[in-house]
Formats: sequence, C-alpha cells, structure tokens
Amino acid sequence: MDRLLEATARAERDHFWFRGFRRFVEPLVADAARGVRSEILDCGCGTGHNLHMLRKYGRAYGIDLTWAGLHYAARQGERLVAQASAARLPFPDARFDLVTSFDVIYSLEDDVERAAIGEMFRVLKPGGRLILNVAALEALRGNHSVLSGEVRRYSKGDLRRRLEAAGFRVTHSTYTNLAILPLIAAIRLKQRLSGHVESAEEIAVPSAPLNTLLSGLLAIEAAALRVVNMPVGSSLLAVAVKP
Repeated sequence: MDRLLEATARAERDHFWFRGFRRFVEPLVADAARGVRSEILDCGCGTGHNLHMLRKYGRAYGIDLTWAGLHYAARQGERLVAQASAARLPFPDARFDLVTSFDVIYSLEDDVERAAIGEMFRVLKPGGRLILNVAALEALRGNHSVLSGEVRRYSKGDLRRRLEAAGFRVTHSTYTNLAILPLIAAIRLKQRLSGHVESAEEIAVPSAPLNTLLSGLLAIEAAALRVVNMPVGSSLLAVAVKP
C-alpha cells in the first residue's frame, strides 16, 4: 500500500485518470453540498489530494489507515487528518453531511467492507449523502489490482445490494472511464496473458501528447455524464442517501 501511495502522490495532479476522476466526482459533491458549508469526511483519504477539492464545499476531514498517506497529506498542509480505520470511525453518530470514499472499499475483505459501509452510514446525518467510487468489472482485473490489494471489482447491481444492506438508498450510479475502456481492456488482457504482477506502470504519467488526448476524452465523458449514465466502464461511481 505504501508503494501505491508513493506512485499516486507522483501522479494524481497531472495524470489523465485522476483529472477525469475529479471531473466525474466534483459535480456530485457540489450537488450533495446543496450550496451550504457542509461537514465532510473522506474515508481513506490517502495522500489528502482530494481534500483540496472537498474543502470548496465545506469543512473536510480525512482518515486513512496508513502513516505514509497521512505523511503526504501533512506535508501538503492538511491538518484535519487522522489515522483510523474506515471500519471503526472515531466520530459520533450523525456527525457529517457528506461522506466520501474513493477507491478504498474494493481492497477490504468482506467483513471489513461491510463494517466500513455501516460506519459511513452511522456517522452521516439523516438525509446525508455518501459518494463512493470503486473498481468495476472482474474482467478488468490487472497488474494495478495487485499493487492496490484489490479484493473485488463491482457491478452496479452488486454495489447497490451492499449499500442497501447497510440502510442506504442509492440515488445515482454510473460506470465511468468508458471513453478509455478499449485502451484499459487491451492493457489488462495483455497483463492477464503474461501473468499479473505488482506494477505502478498504469499510474505513471504518460507522455504529454498522450496524457492530453486521454484527459480530453475523459473531459468529454464528464460533460456527457451530466445528462446520461455510462453503461459500462472500468470504475463505478455511486451516490447514496441515509434516509
């Protein structure tokens, strides 16, 4: 996990995938904040980079299990971060208006994943929202899955069932990264044929022309997501509400 965080810290400002991710997620955060200053918790904040975006919409706290991630966050000036498990959050019931968790729960064993979703439900205020991003589609398992300690990839129906079992009502879900899916599928197929190994190659920033091209494709997809959901993709993004 420390190696994943190191690779992420080097890439997340400029890499096309992270740029696209923020374009997909920020409109949902803005909508969840409803124009008021919200209390926000990011579960599994990693290097803390996403806290910059979340702070536009309220007071943003972050927790992570790894000291390495918190060290990166602290170096970037983040102070509202703490070491904790998403499966045992150090906050009282109904504390937050918005909880986010980006590419975290897919690396948790089943019992820990259930506990983490339950904890996110517990710390949300009634009417509060959860925004969750996860890896999608088992066929896309690859070298990055080894690096990230991936336990599972989700389908839309599977994620909905897991959220509803904790008491959430899913209000929105869509696959993302459809625009670059052929590229991802080709890379993952090659990796499957040669055998999966731990590698950070996929989150190394590519050459400037390629990075610009792929960033542009994801920007177009982000615009399209304002009006239509994607039928398939390498990631799955969901919004759920605590009734």
